[in-house]
Amino acid sequence: MLDSHRYLFKGLENRVAGIFARLPFTPNQYTACSVAAAFAALCFLIIGGYWVALALFAVAAALDFIDGTVARAKNLANKKGAYWDTIADRYVEAIMLFGFLFVELPVFLMPAPAWIFLVLFGSTMTTYAKAAAKEKELSETELKGGLMSRGERLLFFFGIIVLFSINLQWATAAIAVFAMLANITACQRISMALRR
Repeated sequence: MLDSHRYLFKGLENRVAGIFARLPFTPNQYTACSVAAAFAALCFLIIGGYWVALALFAVAAALDFIDGTVARAKNLANKKGAYWDTIADRYVEAIMLFGFLFVELPVFLMPAPAWIFLVLFGSTMTTYAKAAAKEKELSETELKGGLMSRGERLLFFFGIIVLFSINLQWATAAIAVFAMLANITACQRISMALRR
């Protein structure tokens, strides 16, 4: 849903671009740093340092926003950079979900690793449905929308990591909801592509 309302964040994007475009880093370097921050967050998830993991994940998410704004501000936006950014986004999500496997989560209808797998599958299929629609020429424009686009998924990650420090049963329930919504979103995008 948030991806359909990017215009609401234009002012913020311009301010961020004004700050980070002055630094001597390329958009691709910001993207690489996003993946590195996710790996660092993974290390803290493994040892139970949830608040540090949350801070590092926030850095990863911020850098994911910054890379695109800097690319547009410096006139460096290109297909290879956009491709690398999309790939890096999938790695960041997968790294964080891998970290969830190290948290001793209780069973919530199914074992937690099953829910984590379904989150990964739903998130991947949401992105793949968009890419496949374009590849198979079912859509000339990029498929957007659905319940859980990238922005909503990031918010769920933040919420779940916070719940790790508060109540693991709630955290597992949140992962289950995340899994269901991610797969519903994938189905929404598949349906959009087939209707076109």
